[in-house]
Amino acid sequence: MESLKITPTELLEYYFCPRFIYFMNVLKIPQYEDRRYKVQKGREVHAERQSHNKDYLWKKVGATARESNVFLISEKYHLRGVVDEVVTMADGSLAPVDYKYAVYPQFVYRSHKTQILSYCLMLEDTYQKPVKCGFIFYIRDGNRQVKVDYTEKTKQKIINDITALLGIIQNENIPERSENHNQCFDCTYKNICV
Repeated sequence: MESLKITPTELLEYYFCPRFIYFMNVLKIPQYEDRRYKVQKGREVHAERQSHNKDYLWKKVGATARESNVFLISEKYHLRGVVDEVVTMADGSLAPVDYKYAVYPQFVYRSHKTQILSYCLMLEDTYQKPVKCGFIFYIRDGNRQVKVDYTEKTKQKIINDITALLGIIQNENIPERSENHNQCFDCTYKNICV
């Protein structure tokens, strides 16, 4: 397990249904997410953000510098991923920025919060600098900005969830299905999950 690294997306899949992790990481059955419209559109938006109006959004959050498409890896927390942007705040702290091809849903979904907090955890571990928050921009809602605070409590929650996810992979035991069976309809593994 020493070299095993998961991504923030795998944490999202774990929240969707723990069996997702079993099918993807234990049985090695791909989900073919590239075929989904929102995934494709999201990638287009990220590419567009790189070439148009580069400075507007990061100035909006009070950052003094920014870097795009930053690969992060944390040996300590078994995480790896590419964050859309990392901004340096005026106080020297770092903050991840994630763009969502979505309309702001009136509250931050658990999945969106988990993803940005995972990036916070990796940033803190990788750069050994303070991380106090992350930012999510909802592109289809006029680039609406949402700040997500990174605290000891949220950090510990992410660490606990990573531990549970890694346990599924390490023990190779199929977990219970999600309690919300409505999401089974949109699951890529619905035909093999019994």
